Amino acid sequence: MKVLLLKLFRRSKREQVRSKPGNVQKGAYYEELALQLLLRQGLTLLARNYRCKWGELDLLMDEQGVLVVVEVRYRKNNCFGSALESITVAKQARIIAATKHYIATHKIDRVIRFDVVAITGSSAPEWVKNAF
Repeated sequence: MKVLLLKLFRRSKREQVRSKPGNVQKGAYYEELALQLLLRQGLTLLARNYRCKWGELDLLMDEQGVLVVVEVRYRKNNCFGSALESITVAKQARIIAATKHYIATHKIDRVIRFDVVAITGSSAPEWVKNAF
């Protein structure tokens, strides 16, 4: 019983951290910044914040018939690595699994590309095509 309560307490603590209004607002701000950058480059928005049980896709864009899955990453500074370096192999796997779900659900048959828009500190966003 004690172990179960500890697990419930830990889970609720994590959920509290994720639901901080400041973090949600920051995430939305930087996603909007990335979206505006991509729209200026001629991409078209297909979906935003697509969620399934395998993960979340920040931005789904179209570039001349190519489905572009965009992960937006922000880091306040480089102390623990840049925003680009924060995309681990596990995170890539979740993005790929969520993309497979999106493709199957929407019956999409086209070329797919995985891009990253990385923002570290107050520097300009860095758009990396074919990031993984």
